[in-house]
Amino acid sequence: MNKRVAIWMFGILTAGAWAQAPSENFSHPETTPISYLDSIKNSFVNHSTSKCIDSRWIQELTNQELFEEMEADVNNVYRDESVDYELSTKLLKERLSKLDEKSPFKIEYNESLERVIKSFLKNRKNSFERLMGLSDYYFPIFEEHLAKYDVPLEIKYLAIVESALNPNAKSRVGATGLWQFMYPTGKQYNLEVNSFVDERSDPIKSSEAAAKYLSDLYKIFGDWDLVLASYNAGPGNVSKAIRRSGGYSNYWNIRKNLPRETQGYLPAFFATMYMFEYAKEHGIKGHQAPVVLHETDTINVKKAISFEQVSKLLDISEEEIVFLNPTYKLKQVPYISDKEMFLRLPVDKIGLFASNENAIYAYVDYEESKVEKPNYEATSVAALTTTANTSSQYHTIRRGESLGVIASKYGMSLTQLKQMNNMRTNTIHAGKKLKVRSSGIASNSNSNSTYTVQKGDSMYSISKKYPGLTISKLQKLNNLSESDLLRPGMKLKING
Repeated sequence: MNKRVAIWMFGILTAGAWAQAPSENFSHPETTPISYLDSIKNSFVNHSTSKCIDSRWIQELTNQELFEEMEADVNNVYRDESVDYELSTKLLKERLSKLDEKSPFKIEYNESLERVIKSFLKNRKNSFERLMGLSDYYFPIFEEHLAKYDVPLEIKYLAIVESALNPNAKSRVGATGLWQFMYPTGKQYNLEVNSFVDERSDPIKSSEAAAKYLSDLYKIFGDWDLVLASYNAGPGNVSKAIRRSGGYSNYWNIRKNLPRETQGYLPAFFATMYMFEYAKEHGIKGHQAPVVLHETDTINVKKAISFEQVSKLLDISEEEIVFLNPTYKLKQVPYISDKEMFLRLPVDKIGLFASNENAIYAYVDYEESKVEKPNYEATSVAALTTTANTSSQYHTIRRGESLGVIASKYGMSLTQLKQMNNMRTNTIHAGKKLKVRSSGIASNSNSNSTYTVQKGDSMYSISKKYPGLTISKLQKLNNLSESDLLRPGMKLKING
């Protein structure tokens, strides 16, 4: 008790001393300047931390090993080698018969199919446990699009045979994605492929294309077994196999006349279906997926942004962004003015992005401003020629310049520049001369003016409004640092 009283008395006595101490003698602790990135993130609203996908799961999602295993199994199915595994032929026949009853496929027992099933059970149990975990994410996507085109839902197992559920899988011949589209077939079904994007790797768009393609193949053959064979070998090869077989149209009757890989294709598909349908009976338990499709969403991106920038700003691993957005080849969402580009993220990160778009794009602008660019001011001096005894000034067009760039150098609008030179189009040619304002650059540098910050402005976007104004110059004129935030209503010097 006495000890508590003593502490209380000490507090009373020292409080007065603190209160009477001159403010100028108070020593403020030194603060460490924060980075521009941190200042942006500190301004975020609704910032919450989400549970990120485990790194081991990320590796599982893009595991090339599973794809290579499945590819090897399909190619080796035709080998007539017995497999030592305890599963009676009688029981297998009963189970296959039950599968056949509830499936539009002709699932009948044969020795080739038995060998594949036993091989999977003996050598690939662990692989199928991993595939079952992946299927929790992908199968809902497949089923939605297959149902839309009245394609049997069991065809979802085809993506396992094709790619082992790896959206970035690429075969020896260039087939790509979950459904292994070749380039021409992908283009036929509106899957875009360019320097930035490969929509064959997009789970949703490629599933839509696959469902359409399978539906079209069924219109040709009217038999789902032959549809699967033609998906792998091409309709032409299946038609040839039918003719070479004397008109038979049952897969097992034409199998010997199909390409080697396709001979193992349907057995691998049926064996995969068996493994999933009878997993419990064989003690196969799928790995649990920590993320499912309905826990993610997309947002329309209004500026080019890299996965690295998104990772830094939203505190989400770059690997997770790559998994959720396999379409983008360069780990960057490009900006194309006449096309919408989307980024898929966990739902809580979508909310964070949407609530702080202006700040996020300001950071993107800031990063872009640090990239070295051509020094137009230095080169434009050599390109200027002044005609004697006249106030006119001319600019010699340099390679790569546009009318807009030239107009901004001299404080002119594009319309003013075209009117001054009697131009009707924006077409220009290097080496030609354009009449420009004689006072252009000088008038900008001599005038003292201010700019009122608007909502969504950044130092980069403001500097772009005024020729010759750089971010570093803007900061110097206004005694600002990288960590300082701009607020609407602030007055900034833009010349001085």
